[in-house]
Amino acid sequence: MVWLTLASSLAILSSHRLIAALLLLVSIGLAFFAHIINWQVILLLTFIVIIGGIHFYFKHNLILKISSEIMLIGCAVGLFIHLFPGFNNTKYLDKVIVGPQSSPFSMYFNFDKALIPFILLACLPTLFSSRPTKTATWRQWGLLVIAVPILLLVAAFAGGLGFELHFPTWLPAFILCNLFFVSLAEEALFRGYLQQRLTLWLGSPYLALILSALLFGGLHFAGGPLLILFATLSGVIYGLAWMWSGKLWLAVSFHFGLNLVHLLFFTYPVKMFIG
Repeated sequence: MVWLTLASSLAILSSHRLIAALLLLVSIGLAFFAHIINWQVILLLTFIVIIGGIHFYFKHNLILKISSEIMLIGCAVGLFIHLFPGFNNTKYLDKVIVGPQSSPFSMYFNFDKALIPFILLACLPTLFSSRPTKTATWRQWGLLVIAVPILLLVAAFAGGLGFELHFPTWLPAFILCNLFFVSLAEEALFRGYLQQRLTLWLGSPYLALILSALLFGGLHFAGGPLLILFATLSGVIYGLAWMWSGKLWLAVSFHFGLNLVHLLFFTYPVKMFIG
């Protein structure tokens, strides 16, 4: 119930913000009584609300606006890297092996990462929808769609993945978790906020695209150089989807689509090496 309520609030955040906020409050209450979060998180959320209020009501004061936004972004990044105590994120899968060639895989429902879009929306009202910084032809869009399976095929031929069909019983849970608590959270941070802000600051949408993709790839350092490379290339795909449309949900769709194709048709998360 906690996760369905939280996912519902995220699903309508771009169009019905008041209802989304009410659903978020309900999910926070449910999570507290289910011991998914504790009083430390309540204090953190109270602090975030206060800073968000300062950012909104004193937006004409440049010093307060900038300083409050920096604090909000610091909170968002802290939630992204699971820095703050008090979150007992639900481990839904514990070292399952989806196929004979796949390595063990664990999946968490992360309450902390799910809060990121709410914080970033307070910083940047155009998080979900902004004016496209570049236009693209239908042919370019077609190539971008094709780039998703091509990237996975290249990863397979490079040896990082293998070909393997899956249809696990926990697929609905994966869809819910990956769409709302992984893809949306990551795209909100790297494309909706970072790439959009860099585009405004640098005046170059392509430089903003490359920098955000490099940072996105760099945060996958734990998986080694090959994963960093492919995460960076996938970041370029997601960044182009955002740049050409101005729609965060479209970038999320590309991100989630790649993850879903990966799970269904390739070793997940990577190919198991037996030596």
